[in-house]
Amino acid sequence: VPVDGSHWLSMREVLDILGERGHEVVVLAPEVSLHIKPSTNFVMKMYSVPYTQEEMEKDFKAFLHTSFEEGSFLERFLKVYEGMKKLGNMSSACCQHLLQNQELIRYLEESKF
Repeated sequence: VPVDGSHWLSMREVLDILGERGHEVVVLAPEVSLHIKPSTNFVMKMYSVPYTQEEMEKDFKAFLHTSFEEGSFLERFLKVYEGMKKLGNMSSACCQHLLQNQELIRYLEESKF
């Protein structure tokens, strides 16, 4: 169950090597992500989330932009904090939707994941 961003980019190399060596690799990923994409070296099981690709990209870009804005420390801190809350809420919703996806949970149980 990868986390989008640098965690995934590092993990992807390991998964590709494991797949090339004959291991069965299953990746659980949200349908909406920045970097998590299918590969021939692993099986990808996707689940829906309550936000769109456009919403996620917009919030992520706004967070990055806010991180480099000028202003007082307090103004910048509050803007970054609000951006982190938005991204944190997306992550939380992502986890909730994974755990509430009965079809995917059933697949995982049946395959002894």
